[in-house]
Amino acid sequence: MKKTLFFLLMGFVLPAYSQTTKLSPEALKGFNEYVRMTEESLSKRWAGQKKFLRVYDNPRDLEQVRKGEVVVEQLTSNKSVHIKGGIVHDWVGAMFIPEIHVKTVLGILQDFNRHKEIYPEVIDSRLTKQEGNTFWFYLKLKKKKILTVVLNTKHEARYYQAGTNRWYCRSYSLKIAEVSDAGSPEEHERPVGEDHGFLWRLYAYWHLDEVKEGVFVECRTLSLSRDVPYGLGWLIHPIINELPGESLKETLESTRKAALESLMTK
Repeated sequence: MKKTLFFLLMGFVLPAYSQTTKLSPEALKGFNEYVRMTEESLSKRWAGQKKFLRVYDNPRDLEQVRKGEVVVEQLTSNKSVHIKGGIVHDWVGAMFIPEIHVKTVLGILQDFNRHKEIYPEVIDSRLTKQEGNTFWFYLKLKKKKILTVVLNTKHEARYYQAGTNRWYCRSYSLKIAEVSDAGSPEEHERPVGEDHGFLWRLYAYWHLDEVKEGVFVECRTLSLSRDVPYGLGWLIHPIINELPGESLKETLESTRKAALESLMTK
């Protein structure tokens, strides 16, 4: 009976939520302001004014990470940030990779041609340009949480050395285009910012800190999606809230897996 009710509800909810929407100037302005405040705070870690990793601030989380767990947390009091016309999702995750060097982890993050082999959400990837420690790359993403969406995305990632064995990276999406009829002869991109609004922006901040026993890895992601249609928050809001965290955890776990596999090939 419960399953029948669920599918009946989804029959009404999915068509309503799948209506297209448009990225508004107000939503973009709100996201950019959130990014500005976030980077203002992160810059203190980059400059050595605060501990380099957020996980270093919490002894309990640090102990869990040392034991091999991937600790993922939704920031802003565990609530997404609603702005006019959209929602900002702010997540941070940390892990520890034993017996590895920071250059190995950097090599995995910067090997954009292989991201399609390393990360489950990435179905195609390639490096398009490199100038020193700045990389431009393409990712085709497939995200699924009841609904499935395919996205053609372009990004810029800049890597900075913050110490002998410390690095951080700022990665910005330059283009996110939703793909319709993915995998069929009719596959095509929707106009950027005029789609279902599942993902309009995706920024990532990586922090790598090598210690004697291995490398601590931390990643914070900021993403922008559409707001929840009126009346559907009770069902859709949990989906929107959970997906960014699940995606981040999977990304960290896949990075660690690739790093440990690299040890076995040496």
